Amino acid sequence: MLIIHPPLTKPCEPPPALAYLAGALKFRGVTTTVCDMNIEAVHYLLEKTQAKDDTWSRRAVKNLQRNIDALKNTKTYQNKDRYRRAVADINRVLEIAGQHAGIHLTLANYVDDNYSPLKSADLIRVAQNYSENIFFPYFAPRLDQLLETTQTKTIGISISYLSQAICSFAMIGYLRARHPKIKIIAGGGLITTWLSHPGWTQPFTKLIDTLIAGKGENQLLSLLGQEESKENLPPTYEGLQNNYLSPGFVLPYTTSRGCFWKKCNFCPETSEDNPYEHIAPKQTIFELSMLAEQTQPALIHLLDNAISSSTLKAIQKNGLAVPWYGFARFEKLLTNKEFCYQLKKSGCIMLKIGLESGDQKVLEQMNKGIDLQLASTVLRNLQEVGIATYIYLLFGTPAEDLESAEKTQLFVEQHHEAISYLNLAIFNLPVCSPEARQLPISKFYDGDLSIYCNFEHPKGWNRGKIRRFLDSSFKRSAEIAPILQNDPPFFTSNHAPFISLQKELKK
Repeated sequence: MLIIHPPLTKPCEPPPALAYLAGALKFRGVTTTVCDMNIEAVHYLLEKTQAKDDTWSRRAVKNLQRNIDALKNTKTYQNKDRYRRAVADINRVLEIAGQHAGIHLTLANYVDDNYSPLKSADLIRVAQNYSENIFFPYFAPRLDQLLETTQTKTIGISISYLSQAICSFAMIGYLRARHPKIKIIAGGGLITTWLSHPGWTQPFTKLIDTLIAGKGENQLLSLLGQEESKENLPPTYEGLQNNYLSPGFVLPYTTSRGCFWKKCNFCPETSEDNPYEHIAPKQTIFELSMLAEQTQPALIHLLDNAISSSTLKAIQKNGLAVPWYGFARFEKLLTNKEFCYQLKKSGCIMLKIGLESGDQKVLEQMNKGIDLQLASTVLRNLQEVGIATYIYLLFGTPAEDLESAEKTQLFVEQHHEAISYLNLAIFNLPVCSPEARQLPISKFYDGDLSIYCNFEHPKGWNRGKIRRFLDSSFKRSAEIAPILQNDPPFFTSNHAPFISLQKELKK
């Protein structure tokens, strides 16, 4: 079987879905080839793009290889200006390529004003007009080569993000036109969300043979006539270790699927009813040790929605071979400073944590299970032991108003020394959430595949007011502005650990 990861996603680490699917199939003896067509396509486009007349574009094209090499060098992450310049110049080359093709292209996104990934009719048109796609000169011969080499009858396409949708359907259109006998299976996060949509009408039956929702390993084995696996199998990164824009190989690994909390209002984990599966901590430690030996990573990226307490304890006790980071919750375990210190010694360089709000009442109405006093203690502990924090905030939930947002700003200001990076988001109401039935709603985006809907805020705290607050108050705070400036452009939390690690080494 052939499994591909289409453009466009951030080209900084291998796609874990391909590694996990390949691990499961190979365990059952299925000959499997994986191809990260995103990283290949990005390099293809970067190398063929010609400079425009302006000075910046000429410099960006001229220094392209130097900047790519810089992002693969740890020393670059010690110099904020050098790092940002390298990223901006590489991104500029992609922007130029996009402009030539009439699309908006960055290191993290793909937007075509002529086709919306939220409209099934547009995606069908993309498939029909596949030769118009900017990556067509790359993917057509590459798919031909892969199919000829593997002699496969089945191709799996992993589509996790909206930014992949247009290129994915261009590839699907090409396969249907040139290789009509190939069986096409599509899965991934975006497909899972589509299939959970209450208005799903199966619009792609003529293009895609099978759509898979949720965890794909056993479903894929079943479709291939193989026995399903009762245990969680480790990923294999064979063929996925080269060319990423990071200073060394990043090893993605998940110690669980789903979310152990699974109580937050508006969360896809709740509305999509994704089951929680937890890998035994002993198995996690063993597999990470084995994978680290095989891949020699510079960083381990734990992909969990939130790393469980038992796994954190196991990592704290046993340590990992290289620095690591991942998502955690504000939980009691992290109020123990000695535990945090040992977690740091285990290799933890950064924790991503969803705070969402600095108003306790808002957190309670969201059912987040977060106590702000506990969160304060955790932040202070992590700061003291030297673990960086990437904090996520969510403005505009139905329970929030201006006063609540101001409390969030105050909380961040009071803890600014303990917050390394910030991610700010304005709340979108998922169309499939139970709460959508309790609020006056309207279309957020014009499209049958739209996963969000607009709603009448019960407190009048609309998106315009939120943006004005963020721009005029929150982002201008003397304590908060420097935190926002720390965020790595385009690569955000994926490169933040490298920056934090280099800061630590400079001390």
